[in-house]
Amino acid sequence: MFKVIVTEDINEKGIELLQKCPDIQVDVRMDIERAELLKIIGDYDAMVVRSVTKVNEELYEKATNLKVVGRAGNGVDNIEMAGATKRGIIVVNTPESNIISAAEHTIGLLLSSSRNIVPANKILEGGGWERKALTGSEMFNKTLGIIGLGRIGGLVTKRMQAFGMKIIAYDPYIADSRFEALGVEKCATLEELLRRSDVITIHTPKTEETVNIISDKEFALCKKGVRIVNCARGGLINEDALVKAIKDGIVASAGVDVLIGEPKPVSPLIKVPECVVTPHLGAETWEAQVNVGVAVAEEVISALHGEMVPNAVNLPALHSEELSEMLDYLSLGEALGKLYYQLEKEPAEKVEIFYGGSVMNMETQLITRAILKGVFEPVLKERVNYVNSEVAAESRGVAVSVGKTQSQYNLITVTVRSKNKSFTASGTVIRKGEIRITNIDGYNFDLTPEPYMLVVRNQDKPGVIGRIGTFLGDAKVNIANMQVSRNQAGDAMMFMSVDNVVSGEVLTGLQKDALVKEARFVRL
Repeated sequence: MFKVIVTEDINEKGIELLQKCPDIQVDVRMDIERAELLKIIGDYDAMVVRSVTKVNEELYEKATNLKVVGRAGNGVDNIEMAGATKRGIIVVNTPESNIISAAEHTIGLLLSSSRNIVPANKILEGGGWERKALTGSEMFNKTLGIIGLGRIGGLVTKRMQAFGMKIIAYDPYIADSRFEALGVEKCATLEELLRRSDVITIHTPKTEETVNIISDKEFALCKKGVRIVNCARGGLINEDALVKAIKDGIVASAGVDVLIGEPKPVSPLIKVPECVVTPHLGAETWEAQVNVGVAVAEEVISALHGEMVPNAVNLPALHSEELSEMLDYLSLGEALGKLYYQLEKEPAEKVEIFYGGSVMNMETQLITRAILKGVFEPVLKERVNYVNSEVAAESRGVAVSVGKTQSQYNLITVTVRSKNKSFTASGTVIRKGEIRITNIDGYNFDLTPEPYMLVVRNQDKPGVIGRIGTFLGDAKVNIANMQVSRNQAGDAMMFMSVDNVVSGEVLTGLQKDALVKEARFVRL
């Protein structure tokens, strides 16, 4: 039975989805005190949070059973990623669930601030009627500068193009093809965007690189009368610098949905008349809240059940279609990796991975993680998975290299080098659901990985196969399938899929045969 704690408000449909799982117990503990959370978190396999609960080293030290952290929303500012990754804790979020709401709120703040809607409403509430002092600005024929052309930036682009705006953008991490597909002009530098824009909106994650990405120096580059919106993260735009830019007449109006110190901000922006400020409402629509609650519940359930999760933050990002295509290659990679420590005993010093055929065009970083998971899982007591397998290699001084090789068909080749020798295994995916191991240390096979396999290395002489079969039959070991391959040196390797675990006693008995060099039991 998995235990899940929900510490912040998510839509009831998400809670219901978790509760419907027969192997999951859900405890909803909103507003739980920090001390109490630290006291009980060791009992839980997963936790669901939003933006307030701090998931950090202090918590990880107590959360000895924690496997998954679900963040109901887009960012992970409150989650310490390095600590989670080191421990193999999967962190998932819901980046697609509220992007329409966030894009629409961005546009709402832009229109509200540029057309003086809030002060106009206040004047009417006070019994006045004023128009001339509330003259606003149209968006038509203006230049909109977007900082960050990801999912939300792309949605804002499409909607503001309908307003007749010229869109320019700065994002050094987005391919030129996306700019072209969206009909957006690419700015080589942030400075270029700031100088050219009539309106600026920011849609980047909060990192060391992006904190205070717009401050005094950047405002000095802007056109006089520029309008600016931040619906991304508090601190991307320096709040004091924005107030100064408004007072100096550089910024005509601002729309801000995110503040430093929220949910209890002390911000100079709150009482600035030219600034429309909202309390982080970007995702606060009925539709988005349902989407977020259901999405985070689905991802936590999938992660607990050992399934791959497209929105795992500490894994390479994949769309569900890409993940579906890659599942067989992940299984193949893990199987190839698992062979090493079950067939060899020397500590690995280097893992070399080569991809050939169309597999080279896939997200091979994730396949590499699957291979490393396979390598280390048989010998590590602590949890090793797709999240921390690269960290496991690094912490043990195992070098990892990845390359490409020419191949007429999809091929993955893994070579593990130790101090005195090397071990190589190759495999392919013939078609969906059909995985094959094609070569092991120079022996050719057409081998389907099975959960239980018996591997025998022997001299290639008549009668060996018969003697091995007879011995296993007497030992009540049922052979489901068998493949034998031999090399030019006069040796052979035999792979047998069996129904159950083969005991050490049986392996010892096999190795007493004078022609048997080695017998190993392998779990794949």
